[in-house]
Amino acid sequence: MKFARSAVILSTLPFLLITKSLAADWPPVTPDELKMTAEPLAPGAPAIIVYRQVDRDDIQSRQYNYVRIKILKEEGRERANVELEYVKDQSNIHDIKARTIRPDGSIVNFEGKPYDKTLVKAKGVRYLAKTFTMPDVQVGSIIEYSYVYEWGPFGCYLVFDSHWILNEDLFTKHAKFSLRPNSCFAVRWTWRDLPPGTGTPNIEKGVIRLDAQNIPGFETEDYMPPENELKARVDFIYSNDDEKDPTKYWKKVGKSLYESVENFAGKRKGIEQAASQIVSPADPPEMKLKKLYARAQQIRNLSYETEKTAQEERREKLKQINNVEDVWKRGYGDGGDITWLYLALVRAAGFEAYPVFVSRRDEYFFTPQLPDSHRLNDTVVLVKLKGKDLYLDPGTAFTPFGLLPWPETGVPGLKLDKEGGAWVRTTMPEGSASRVIRTADLALSETGDIEGKLTITFTGLSASGRRLEERNEDEADRKTFLEDEAKGHYSKKCE
Repeated sequence: MKFARSAVILSTLPFLLITKSLAADWPPVTPDELKMTAEPLAPGAPAIIVYRQVDRDDIQSRQYNYVRIKILKEEGRERANVELEYVKDQSNIHDIKARTIRPDGSIVNFEGKPYDKTLVKAKGVRYLAKTFTMPDVQVGSIIEYSYVYEWGPFGCYLVFDSHWILNEDLFTKHAKFSLRPNSCFAVRWTWRDLPPGTGTPNIEKGVIRLDAQNIPGFETEDYMPPENELKARVDFIYSNDDEKDPTKYWKKVGKSLYESVENFAGKRKGIEQAASQIVSPADPPEMKLKKLYARAQQIRNLSYETEKTAQEERREKLKQINNVEDVWKRGYGDGGDITWLYLALVRAAGFEAYPVFVSRRDEYFFTPQLPDSHRLNDTVVLVKLKGKDLYLDPGTAFTPFGLLPWPETGVPGLKLDKEGGAWVRTTMPEGSASRVIRTADLALSETGDIEGKLTITFTGLSASGRRLEERNEDEADRKTFLEDEAKGHYSKKCE
């Protein structure tokens, strides 16, 4: 995914004191929980969540979390290793408390110190986990822990990503959720696939609540649809107004996004001069588009670089990007900046072109009936070429001309114009455009071994996806990556 330049809902609020955790003491342990050896609704489960509590406060940008897990089988003991994920410099986890309750009811408190484990690194984003191991976990034990998750600096609150996800990977016997919404914005909520017997969210004294029972564990599978579409969930949607009509809502959103993009990518003399240096008037139209595309992808793409230390960033002294002319002159920008630079270049070269906000299908199955602009989470350029629509994304590194990254293919998008835009659907690529071709020149040796040379050729999205995955690795790692892939393919064929 590249980082699109778009409007973000922010609010400046007065400083509020952080209140004490919502659960000052551990909930009492019942005799039935201690004696439990199995759960009829989750037969064979190695462990289950007996109780879970999530209390979110969108005024103070904090969320209290509590989990109680019963260990039922030997393999369930792996639950002693806990990872609590967060994003460095954007969120934090603190006030971690944990303990183990032995089968006889005796208690061992966690007295250690959690450590940070890096999960993913990318330019400007570092996903970490607070990691710790529960003490003396046995079959029959109960483990429980609580923590506070906070996001954003005080006085500046991001309030658009509030949700409750009901499904965990374990069966959950009972769960309670609450939300104190940010009162500076209108809020509405939608829900999907709530378990049978669970009511619907209700609001009482300004707090939205939900009780849920017997929530199935969520199992991941290869090539499955986006998890966001399969898990039981409640989504909270904030907006500056309480417009409920989807058509009117998207018109307002479209006009706002159009104004933002035009301010960034609107007509500038420097871009006209750049386009004239890249293409020749004698070039065929498609050749012009390809030349401009290749030049845009030569811009340093900050979205796909490895993370730098604060000292390295200060030393480099990258300047703020305010418009496409800045991107061109400075030679760098994030993926969204580069996409809009290409939009400006093709317009300067005389093409009819539009900015399009799309919804990636690896995260959601988008529907305009749900008025939530943040599900339009990526950007492409629509160019009219010989009466046909051509969708292009130079801002995603290594994406070939004429193709879109897989998550952006065949998805709805809002094509922007000053009237509010119109819905379009991106194209699907031909199957022949992305291939894995394996050829082998082999011989049978005197000892009965097969020897020779195997050549694997990747084209289109098959190539770009692998280049993205290994972009920040060295040659030795890339070689190992490809060798392991080849070994895995042929070992499965021989099973």
